[in-house]
Amino acid sequence: MYLIAFIGACVLVAMVPGVSTAVILRQTVRAGRGSGLAAMLGNEAGILLWALAAAFGLSALVLASELAYDIMRVVGALVLLYMGVQSLRRKDHAEIEVKPVDGVRRSFLAGFGTCLANPKAAVFAMSFLPQFVPQGQNVPLTLVTLAVVWVLVDTVWYAGVIWAVAKARAVLGRPAVRRRLEQISGVVLIALGVRLVVESR
Repeated sequence: MYLIAFIGACVLVAMVPGVSTAVILRQTVRAGRGSGLAAMLGNEAGILLWALAAAFGLSALVLASELAYDIMRVVGALVLLYMGVQSLRRKDHAEIEVKPVDGVRRSFLAGFGTCLANPKAAVFAMSFLPQFVPQGQNVPLTLVTLAVVWVLVDTVWYAGVIWAVAKARAVLGRPAVRRRLEQISGVVLIALGVRLVVESR
């Protein structure tokens, strides 16, 4: 029963747009489904690491240190601001054409880096996962299992979102439309970066 409740909670969490959603959508709009999926996999790798850290108490060390938390917060904000400005400055789709392997790698690192540099992910993992551990269960083992389920649910949700955005990108294939989508994603990323800079714990 607790697993069903946990899956339902994971679906609701995945549906709430945030930093991960913005980065994944940005990569999908920029370079298509492959880049979106790569960004998603990078994000899920980051989530899995934070969830495993929460399972073994490692993320508590980050939260206990004000300096470590603030460094992560500023680094995460700078990454988002850089990506947002890059999107706003992009003039033409052809200007950033790269080799497919390089594009996938960059997208993966974009998803992975923004997730790891987001201290809110650590806070959320520590507060979210333990709520669903039944009394009397092996806590570390159960938390690891929940972490894997969380990543799987997240992956299914984002795969559907990427598919829909990629379809829309193909239909709305005019350069002007793509440019407008790029600008919107840039503004969203900058707003998220500014929020991450100014907010406290």
